[in-house]
Amino acid sequence: MSTEIGNTSQNQPIPQGQVDVRGPRFAAWVTTAVLVLVLIAAIFSPVAAAVLIAAQAVVFALGAAYGPRKHPYGRLYAKFVAPRVAPTTETEPVPPLKFAQLLGLVFAVVSLLGFALGSTVVGAVFAGFALFAAFLNAAFGICLGCQIYPLVARFRRITPSPAPN
Repeated sequence: MSTEIGNTSQNQPIPQGQVDVRGPRFAAWVTTAVLVLVLIAAIFSPVAAAVLIAAQAVVFALGAAYGPRKHPYGRLYAKFVAPRVAPTTETEPVPPLKFAQLLGLVFAVVSLLGFALGSTVVGAVFAGFALFAAFLNAAFGICLGCQIYPLVARFRRITPSPAPN
């Protein structure tokens, strides 16, 4: 059995393409903490804020590219938290979560550019946008990227070409 976010010590399998909702929420709490540190660091040292947001951007990139199972915070959840909690009763699909990580990556990159180019306000505002989204997911289970995903998926669909006669 593969190690997935949410596999518990009771070995309850999670369907392929799904994850335990508690894994992404755990990741959102860690992300929230990192982004709060970014904003605090921005007050004292934009360079420290840039380093922290760059590290978070890498985390977002890994989550966007490889999904929640390979996400660094997801791996922490799978190794240290999941074995100690009850079996999952709720799962969610992976593609919207990857999209949400992509949105986080965009916010983090713009924030990093702001700090790197000397605009602490831009850096802080975009770190704040990412913080808002992460906190909504962590505290209330509202994943903004997951809510936007169906709209984006609809626009990405390719219209089938007509069948040849």
